[in-house]
Amino acid sequence: MGRHRPQRRRRSAGTERQPRGGRPGPADRPKGGNAAVRHTPVNTNADREELVAAASGFGVRARDGRQLLEETSLSLRGGRLFAITGPSGAGKTTLLRAFLGHLPHGTARSAGTVRVLGHDMFQVDDDSRRTIRRSDIAYVGQDPVSSLNPRLRVRTLLTELGSDSTAAELLAAVRLPSDQGFAARRPGQLSGGQLRRVALARALSKRPRLLLLDEPTAGLDPALREEIVELLCRLTREHRFAVAFSSHDRDVVERLADDAVHLTADGGRRPSTLRPVAHRPAPATEPPSIATPGAPVLDVRDLGVTFARRGAGRPALAGIHLSVAKGSAAAVVGASGCGKTTLARTLVGLCKSQSGTVRLDGTVLPATIRRRSREQRRRIQLITQDPLGALNPSRTIGSSVARPLRIHHGTPSGAIGALVDELLHLVGLPESFTGRYPHELSGGQRQRVAIARALAAEPDILICDEITSALDPDTGDAVMGLLHRLRQDRRMTLIVISHDLALVRERTDTITVLADGRAVESGATADVFAAPRHAATRELLSSRLAAT
Repeated sequence: MGRHRPQRRRRSAGTERQPRGGRPGPADRPKGGNAAVRHTPVNTNADREELVAAASGFGVRARDGRQLLEETSLSLRGGRLFAITGPSGAGKTTLLRAFLGHLPHGTARSAGTVRVLGHDMFQVDDDSRRTIRRSDIAYVGQDPVSSLNPRLRVRTLLTELGSDSTAAELLAAVRLPSDQGFAARRPGQLSGGQLRRVALARALSKRPRLLLLDEPTAGLDPALREEIVELLCRLTREHRFAVAFSSHDRDVVERLADDAVHLTADGGRRPSTLRPVAHRPAPATEPPSIATPGAPVLDVRDLGVTFARRGAGRPALAGIHLSVAKGSAAAVVGASGCGKTTLARTLVGLCKSQSGTVRLDGTVLPATIRRRSREQRRRIQLITQDPLGALNPSRTIGSSVARPLRIHHGTPSGAIGALVDELLHLVGLPESFTGRYPHELSGGQRQRVAIARALAAEPDILICDEITSALDPDTGDAVMGLLHRLRQDRRMTLIVISHDLALVRERTDTITVLADGRAVESGATADVFAAPRHAATRELLSSRLAAT
């Protein structure tokens, strides 16, 4: 019993939709609260499209009585894309995962239903729920590396689900190299953007009826983000599956979504107005000037990294030169897969270099972190773009943030609690988070915990690998403003790895452009933006202009 595949059936729409194009004028927009927004339907066929999944008055409450998600309704139809927007911690991931019949530990459904192909995902038996998940739903989380077996090669990850497509076809569909060399790599040898695309290709291999994507374009360069948007639009129309995705990127939502709902930080929700995205305002403070010339705090010379496989080496970095002055902010940019994350991991000793040197205040650092002193490890801290993988799942948030205080500063136990609360407050998180675990937080909240933990070490150099990609724009700006103040107050040096070129232009002094593992251009940020010399730089900047 319970092992048969649930029958698919058509259902009529149960909620009001907001077709793309029927955007309200200023007079139609609500003046406050959660008042409904009226839209003029432009797709008369929408009512006849198959209803694949729906949430009706669905709400989620924590064990302590906090309402994590107010009652929300939405309909997911074949051939259409539905966006779930809102600030970090608003419940976007919780709502997405509810369509899998899964809720975070310590929470429960407070009201309503979630149905997929007519089946209530919180009422069907476990075997039927697993069958629906296996056959009809594909989910790509915000931290794709956590869903990919690190021991398997890319070709196995893409074909183990019994896809009719070959690994090469799936890789080509998400704009990844389809040669055997790439297919033979493991997740640990891929960049963040490549991991996200492998996870997407793996999901597409199932040919699902419902595709759930949590921040599908986070951490991608503008050109690749454009390609993924076009890919999702094309595949959705061709294969007629329903897509629900969460996103902080207003431009992506505007261009990709047929329908949308906006969740608020207090657990509420309102229909999205889908207004055109505005250009990012200039920061309130003046961008810092380039630091005074002198001996660099970090000096990298002729750095090379090679990933070996069966005796054959594949260069990931070659001949990298990077010089960063004390108290400055240096950007490292480039297309996905160009070596940015490998460079960051090599600087902190997590990835061993085969050639070149890394000097900290003139002292050559050992190539691996195990050979570095505790003080050397403290002085250079890395915030990764995968906070779920970086935080110990068995430690509470308070314990994770407190650990650097004990290890690097010998802080007395009686003083640790107040310092942890202060660090969480700095990154916009409440003191009540100290007792929670990483899996109980949203992706953006986990990223802020990772930032607080790095700041607890009071580093001289902070390497930020796509730290704002999981944050909503307001929170991202607030975090970058905090780091700017720390630069001024503590003379802390920043190395910012980002695809957000607006952030790079506004918040950094110097820029280094990577392409195919090499540094092809560097200089003052303003000068490089004004007059790029290398073709790779010009392509990056043109992609940014096209995206805006």
